[in-house]
Amino acid sequence: LGTVEDGSRNKKLKRTTAGWHLKVEFANGETEWVTLKDVKGSNPLELADYAQSHGLLEEPAFAWWAPFALKKRERNIAKAVPKYWRTTHKFGIEVPKTVERAYEIDKENGNDFWHRAICKEMDKVSIAYKEHEGRTPEEVRNNRAPELAQYQEIGMHIIFDVKMDFTRKARFVAGGHTTDTPSSLTYSSVVSRDSVRIAFMYAALNDLDVSACDIGNAYLNAPCREKVWFEAGRECGEDVGKVMVCTRAIYGLKSSGAAW
Repeated sequence: LGTVEDGSRNKKLKRTTAGWHLKVEFANGETEWVTLKDVKGSNPLELADYAQSHGLLEEPAFAWWAPFALKKRERNIAKAVPKYWRTTHKFGIEVPKTVERAYEIDKENGNDFWHRAICKEMDKVSIAYKEHEGRTPEEVRNNRAPELAQYQEIGMHIIFDVKMDFTRKARFVAGGHTTDTPSSLTYSSVVSRDSVRIAFMYAALNDLDVSACDIGNAYLNAPCREKVWFEAGRECGEDVGKVMVCTRAIYGLKSSGAAW
């Protein structure tokens, strides 16, 4: 049922979404059964993620397009990742790739710019994890910590950057690409550009003031949906080498956007 023959009698996947309806929950809490065709047309990547997490990729209605959509996304991400690692300097300032190198640069330059950036970030993000006392990383990795049997180890690192005013910035992030796809939906909606333009036009027509704000470390306001732990690095100060369990939606986790 999921294949058709072309002119050369070769079998290929049938391109159809007929017979499938999905129950969609909208932002206002209302739910509605929507045809697979319509959901695919509006949110293809989110639907492909849903199909993957629910074991639907081999179904005829998904097999002909969903795996390819996921692969295309991975290729696009792979193209973007090397750009950061190729960037060694910004505004003439060396951008470190590790915490150790950041401290070395401070020592070479006789200042503490990167150190202060790391401390500022870790002060904010420290609420996102807690120490799991009584266990060492080796014990957890060797399955000698039954209470963490369902937890995945994840790598944590700091992304460094230089702002336009030359101040240093550090962001503590998780290597979410190394974890399994969560069972819950990870889609996180964002406002469209058209909506912003309409809002600006409405404000202009009605002589309204427009205000904007930035929520610092926004994701940390949401609980962590995934069961993950990490070994504290040098950036964690006195806690280096300890087992830390994530309790908040740290940047980099697959579910953080949706949790926030």
